[in-house]
Amino acid sequence: MNANNKSILDSVIYSYSTTTNQLEEENRVLRDTLEKMKAELDKFKQPPLMVCEVYEAYGDNALIKIPNGNQFSVNVSAECPKLRPGEMVLAEQKNLTIIRKIPSVKVFNVDKFVIIEKPTVTWADVGGLEHQVREIKEVIELPLLKPELFVKVGIEPPKGVLLYGPPGTGKTLLAKAVASSTNSTFIGVVASELVQKFIGEGAKLVKEIFELAREKAPSVIFIDEIDALAATRMEIGTSGEREVNRTFMQLLAELDGFKPLDNVKVIGATNRKDILDPAITRPGRLDRLINVPLPEKDARQSIFSIHSSKMKLDPVISIQDITNQMENFSGAEIRAVCTEAGYFAIRENRFKILKKDLERAIEKVKESESKEGKDYMKMFG
Repeated sequence: MNANNKSILDSVIYSYSTTTNQLEEENRVLRDTLEKMKAELDKFKQPPLMVCEVYEAYGDNALIKIPNGNQFSVNVSAECPKLRPGEMVLAEQKNLTIIRKIPSVKVFNVDKFVIIEKPTVTWADVGGLEHQVREIKEVIELPLLKPELFVKVGIEPPKGVLLYGPPGTGKTLLAKAVASSTNSTFIGVVASELVQKFIGEGAKLVKEIFELAREKAPSVIFIDEIDALAATRMEIGTSGEREVNRTFMQLLAELDGFKPLDNVKVIGATNRKDILDPAITRPGRLDRLINVPLPEKDARQSIFSIHSSKMKLDPVISIQDITNQMENFSGAEIRAVCTEAGYFAIRENRFKILKKDLERAIEKVKESESKEGKDYMKMFG
């Protein structure tokens, strides 16, 4: 074989080997792809596993709670690690055998009904309520910050308080201030939001609110307009009234269910203390009642000074004269006066607040309150 023929043969052999190697590599990639697709197809054919909560574990069995609330005693797979109450597991749907544990992630359905925050309100932001501040500090702040004092003395502090008084007097402000001073999570809810149209839904929401509070402890549960839920119960009523009673009973059960020195405190607020059911204020529940009235003369000056502290007031303005014109104003109305006075100055391209701005603002707030009062009388009078 001459050199030319040998070169051609080597070229053919090399080309054949290269092509063979490429085909083998393509076949390997296709086989891997096929295996992956088969594995994915097998996943689609597998039935889904159910997420359950462990109530109790004993030997090779466990008591679990499935999502609809029913409880079952089931088998535990030999490959599953040791279980403890409260853990979340995956169970086979047909016979509910526990397959494995999963990280515990609690999802609360009350998020859209509550406000969860870490308030930045301080006691310096609360004006004219020295007596109320002292009482709420004794009932809420002291047990959260120094529980050992109550253990040594041998007494149990109240589980919560009821703030009552006219609208806008600072009830929500007090609740946020005490949550801030104790570095607690503030969980705010309007009682009327807890009354649901489906049987048992309201009671379930109440239960979840207290579970959420324990998860985020230390925490303060603030229930505004609690009279919508805790009004005096009637023997005979509509289905809606019966559902309100069920939700109210769940609230009472939750109040009875935790210890006074737990890191959860409850603050209720109402404008209608006279219609509350005595069960909510009996000893062991919201038994400390704190009246939050309309501010008196000195209190009005204190509140006005807080809300006008960042405003540039004309030096000739007498705070005493201005606050004397705001007799029977609530704290919220005094704040509204400051805001409206600021708007009057802005409309005239001024940064300084004049006496006439404040006086016009007072008249505007008075007219607004008078109109609301007349509308209320037309509706309910």
